[in-house]
Amino acid sequence: MRIDVVTLFPEMFSAVTDSGITSRARRLGLWEIHLWNPREETQDAHRTVDDRPYGGGPGMVMLAEPLKRTLTKIRAEGNEGPVVLFSPTGKRFDDAMTASMAKTQANYVFICGRYEGIDERFLSRYVDLEISIGDYVISGGELAAMVVIDAMVRRLPGAIKEVSASDESFATGLLDAPHFTRPEVWEGEAVPEILLGGHHEQIARWTREKMLEKTAKLRPDLLKAAQAAGQLDKKDLEFLKKSGFIGLLTDESV
Repeated sequence: MRIDVVTLFPEMFSAVTDSGITSRARRLGLWEIHLWNPREETQDAHRTVDDRPYGGGPGMVMLAEPLKRTLTKIRAEGNEGPVVLFSPTGKRFDDAMTASMAKTQANYVFICGRYEGIDERFLSRYVDLEISIGDYVISGGELAAMVVIDAMVRRLPGAIKEVSASDESFATGLLDAPHFTRPEVWEGEAVPEILLGGHHEQIARWTREKMLEKTAKLRPDLLKAAQAAGQLDKKDLEFLKKSGFIGLLTDESV
């Protein structure tokens, strides 16, 4: 997978190139990143990449021409993948989109906006997809791009153990169960006894019920989605009824 990132702050991406799973996957050749600063494609002494908006208003708007010149160079290097803009108006990024992007495309071009936005004429001509990582405002698209990169790269075969990826929150449709490690007793609190017995079937059931419980308490919307997708079996429904969570589901589940 090749990702070309257009950003005024390429140094920020050391977070994904030099640390953690994304760094390891990059060393293994599972993905590559190329950083492009549109200031390099300006033609004035001040290397101007923004200007005041027509019609007035606060802030500055990124110029279309430096972005177009940068994209032209990216295309010349062979990346014909979709152009993605990170924007609060975009489609909400979630686990399903992560899996789809990691699986269906080899290359992407990520545009990281700054200031009040980007000239609409560039967006309408060259952007294929807008993505939002949440309903809040951040200073630019760089952090959003790194979130998406991290989520995508960890889904690439060989980046992490397959069992780890398939068992994480959202991958199963539910939130993850609690985790415990050594020591067996810490600050007076012991690891749940069932996890110490070595009975794999009982542990699996306990884990499933804890996932259901946590999802019901913290993200009931995910529980409803799991039901609609047919991801809850008879034992799941029995546990939810016994625990008082069955009311979170539709009448058909009772």
